Amino acid sequence: MKSNLCWVCALVLLAASCTPSATPIPKAQIISVYATPATQPWIADIFACAPADTVISVTGDPFEADVSLRLGEPDFLATPAFQIDTEEILVVTQRQSPVQNMSVEAVREVFAGQGNPSVQVWVFASGEDVQRVFEQVMMEGRIVTSLARLATSPQHMSDTLNNQPNTVGILPRHWKAGDSRVVYTIPDVPVLAIVNEEPQGEIQAIIACLQK
Repeated sequence: MKSNLCWVCALVLLAASCTPSATPIPKAQIISVYATPATQPWIADIFACAPADTVISVTGDPFEADVSLRLGEPDFLATPAFQIDTEEILVVTQRQSPVQNMSVEAVREVFAGQGNPSVQVWVFASGEDVQRVFEQVMMEGRIVTSLARLATSPQHMSDTLNNQPNTVGILPRHWKAGDSRVVYTIPDVPVLAIVNEEPQGEIQAIIACLQK
C-alpha cells in the first residue's frame, strides 16, 4: 500500500513538472493624449499609430497628458516638441458676404474693426492656439476689434460662417466645411506634439509614425 502511494505521488509531481507555466499577459501601456480643439483631427492618427499593446486615453487636461497636440509653438516651451504635420489657417467668409479675396492689409483692417461695418467679425478666445497664430502672423500688434464675437469651438465657427450672412472669421483647414469662401490663407503652420521628456518606447514609436 505504501509503495502504491509513493508511485501515485511521483506521478503527480511528474505531471505537474511537465505542465507548461502560464505565460504572463503583458500589461498594456496607457498613453494620455491632449489635443487643442484645432488639432483634434490628429487624434485619429495617434490611434492609428499606437502599437498593439498600447491604450490611448484622451484627456481634457493638458497637464495630465503624456502627449499634447497644438498649432504653433507656445510662448514658453520647456519640454521636447516635434512637428508632425502642417496646417493652414484660413480667413473665411459666408458665401453671400460682400468680402472677397483679401490682402494682408485688408485682413488686418477688417479684424481691427476698420472694414465694412456691416460685416460681423468672429474670432476665438485669445488663449486658443489658432487665435494666437493668427494674431502673431497677421495682426502684428494690432488689437482685434472689441465688437468681434467669440466662437466656442472650430465647429461653432464653421457652422456660423456657413449659415450667417455677412460674417468673416478664421478656421483651421481641417475644420472647413460647406461652401463658405476662403479669402486669405496662412500656410505651413506647424502641428506640434509636445511631450514631458525625451520620448521612449511607445511614445517614440507613435511620434515617429506621425512624422512619416
